[in-house]
Amino acid sequence: MNVTPTAIPDVLLLEPKVFGDSRGFFFESFNQRVFDAAAGAPVRFVQDNHSRSGRGVLRGLHFQTRHPQGKLVRVVAGGVFDVAADIRPDSPTFGRWVGVELTADNRRQLWIPPGLAHGFLVLTESAEFLYKTTDYYAPEHERCIVWNDPGLGIEWPLAAAPVLSAKDAAGLSLADATRTGSSESRTPSRVADPSPAVRFLGDS
Repeated sequence: MNVTPTAIPDVLLLEPKVFGDSRGFFFESFNQRVFDAAAGAPVRFVQDNHSRSGRGVLRGLHFQTRHPQGKLVRVVAGGVFDVAADIRPDSPTFGRWVGVELTADNRRQLWIPPGLAHGFLVLTESAEFLYKTTDYYAPEHERCIVWNDPGLGIEWPLAAAPVLSAKDAAGLSLADATRTGSSESRTPSRVADPSPAVRFLGDS
């Protein structure tokens, strides 16, 4: 397993060693000892998730105010542009983001430690996305930073308007999400006009 730190040093890009021949291929997608060594400390995963999304779907940027989840993410069909954003106010990389293309062909994985926000944009006709989490999903503590927040300035590789859920379209600004005492609020302030125009799930 080749492990590369990103511009946010504790966000790690993992690339497995693939063994292939005329029969097909084999690779070790997860090894606890190897992963713990890469992360620099023992990491316990408690939940595995699997989602499927169509082209142009943008999910995120999600985080939990309590029971924050570390995520080890990969794609097993299609491809996505995967983003981790550092929203930890005491972090030296606060406000920075990293974006990596994860595909079924490149077999890359991204480790996003607890406390960061995460999202992805589907680049292919569809994509199947797998991720392991270090804590359980807690919907009462789930929050979202809006995809086009100017405080983050994420450069999404958009070919058309993104397809969003209503919840994600109404996400918080980075400033509101990290303001002391406001992280439990679901009322977003106004953010920059979403350009290109947003399509909502269910729109024709």
